[in-house]
Amino acid sequence: MRLTTFTDYGLRMLMRMGSAPDRAFSTAELAEEFQLSRNHLSKIMQRLAKAKLVRTRRGGGGGAILARRPEEIRLGDVVRLLEEGQTLVECLQPNGGDCTISGCCRLKPKLRIAEMAFIDTLNRSTLADVSLTPPQSELSPI
Repeated sequence: MRLTTFTDYGLRMLMRMGSAPDRAFSTAELAEEFQLSRNHLSKIMQRLAKAKLVRTRRGGGGGAILARRPEEIRLGDVVRLLEEGQTLVECLQPNGGDCTISGCCRLKPKLRIAEMAFIDTLNRSTLADVSLTPPQSELSPI
């Protein structure tokens, strides 16, 4: 299975935010840190906010902050959200795609089961399990 860059970047953003869950991150800051397009990250942040995984605030001191603790955010749920509308193969599209062997194909149900197993396996882990180690500058002195 191959994830879209949309999902890849979304997971990176959440992993970084999970390293400092009480801190607000701007998309500009994350874009610079990961050397990615700010516009692309803004679209991902909007999807995460719409799903209530992050809360966003505009203006000075604004940015995005996790809406839930990292231990409560399941990776499979995030992947399912960010991959919404993407399918492994054409025949798994809601309209069935343009498959000429759909009436006799026995592969489709096996792919559907594999896709569910992938998400279920990821759901055994949370954002807390994969959050990035904070940079030294964010660590508290001992």
